[in-house]
Amino acid sequence: MGDYLSADNIVALVTALIGVGVSIGVVWYERLVRGKSIGYRVQMDIAVDSDNELFNALPRMPDATLVLLRIENDGAEDIRQSDYTDRDEQPGLTVRFAGRHVQSAAVTQPDPSGLIEHFRLSADATGVRHQGNKVFLPRVPLNPGEHYKLLIRLTGGPVRSRVEITGGIAGGRVKPNRSVPMDEKPPLFSRPSRLITLMLTVCVTVLAGIIIVGKDTPLPMGCATGHLTVTGSTAFAPAMDRIAHEYQSECPHSTVTVAAQGSEQGVRQLSEEGAAAGKGAAPAVIAMSDGPAPDGGYPNLRDHRVAVIAFALVVDDDVPVRNLTTGQIRAIYRGDITNWDQLGGPDLPVLLVSRSADSGTRDIFRSRILGGRGEPAFTSRDCRHRNSPSDKVIRCELDSTGEVLRTVARLPGAIGYSELGAATTSAGVRTLTIDGHAPTPQAVADSSYPFTEIEYAYTYGLPPADSLAAGFLDFTLRGAGQDLLTAGGHLPCYTPEGLKRCQEPAAGATT
Repeated sequence: MGDYLSADNIVALVTALIGVGVSIGVVWYERLVRGKSIGYRVQMDIAVDSDNELFNALPRMPDATLVLLRIENDGAEDIRQSDYTDRDEQPGLTVRFAGRHVQSAAVTQPDPSGLIEHFRLSADATGVRHQGNKVFLPRVPLNPGEHYKLLIRLTGGPVRSRVEITGGIAGGRVKPNRSVPMDEKPPLFSRPSRLITLMLTVCVTVLAGIIIVGKDTPLPMGCATGHLTVTGSTAFAPAMDRIAHEYQSECPHSTVTVAAQGSEQGVRQLSEEGAAAGKGAAPAVIAMSDGPAPDGGYPNLRDHRVAVIAFALVVDDDVPVRNLTTGQIRAIYRGDITNWDQLGGPDLPVLLVSRSADSGTRDIFRSRILGGRGEPAFTSRDCRHRNSPSDKVIRCELDSTGEVLRTVARLPGAIGYSELGAATTSAGVRTLTIDGHAPTPQAVADSSYPFTEIEYAYTYGLPPADSLAAGFLDFTLRGAGQDLLTAGGHLPCYTPEGLKRCQEPAAGATT
């Protein structure tokens, strides 16, 4: 008995009892104190001017306001659809705005992205409804820490007027949270308590791991299996590559292939494959387009605005010019300026390195910079020599953004255009300011930098809610894809900053 009551054993026993006590205390706190809880807070409440249209063709209102709400499971237990106690079968929560009238509401940035599936009643009906000063939300199951946001356009009242969410949770509550910085959640326990709990649960975790090893892990909510092809714009291909890689990491049984070939060719391919599939079927294809497709040219396609994409004029390193006015650019592409010495540069002929006719980037350059006037005729096969001595300018055409940048970099005196992110990361080329404006994020957001356009995603009709195309689009537009778009230098449409720009009328159709 004395051996069992040694100092070492007593210390070990007391330490174990303390650790067990802490674990019991943690469980008691989690289950009895926190329990089931839905918290909400207003992350943004601002006035918007009369030109800012939230989603579709809403009436212009001088007293419009924009509210961003975060709704989250900040308790310790899962909240299931059956936990909502509203007598109506559909709504789970009701959002009320004191003194304001709701014009439109949309779900954005669900975490995880698969939560978006619970806001669909069918392929073309949403579970988010609004009437008067209220927004009705469906019964969305939430695990602890999961959340979604609502972007709501209102009229008739001042900003920061009262916002309240009501609804019943069996055995729980719905409550406003204290104001904290956006998306920040302070830790509930200190590091020592977490460490003690972790140590005591290691054995259980190992046993659980042994039990479940070899079993298939279910797919995350919102993931679909199969293969999807993303075609179209070569300028936007790097952004779609990053998004496709991230989506496949979250949804390992899906395959997303990015096969860019030009905006117009991609849209045409989608239309042809959809027509060949027959009525009621749709190809697993998304076509990206720099700007909108021609009006009336593809009546069966459905457009989705993705982000504002910026482009840049580029020259090779031998050209010391840093800025060109719109007038100088147009003179170059009319053939009035054929040597850089006419602009104070070296005695080098101007070599125009352009995109082919299927390029959306080329059409944006025509509409945004050249004032709708087309570029000169094709006059060079190697981008360096004229096909005929009578040709006024030297101009070649290439099939992709990468080819343009590589060609400009190797030819002294060359000038071309490309997507901004690709231009700034390519060796041997320099981007130019236009009319003194650099393509900064602010200049892109407020339209002071002219060489920008909305990037569109096209599908053949509206994809089924459970399809890979629908899941990938939701991930891109409202999920984690937003962060990847921003990191790539683009302005996502479904963000407060991108809403106004993405509702601007189209400058012209791609050709």
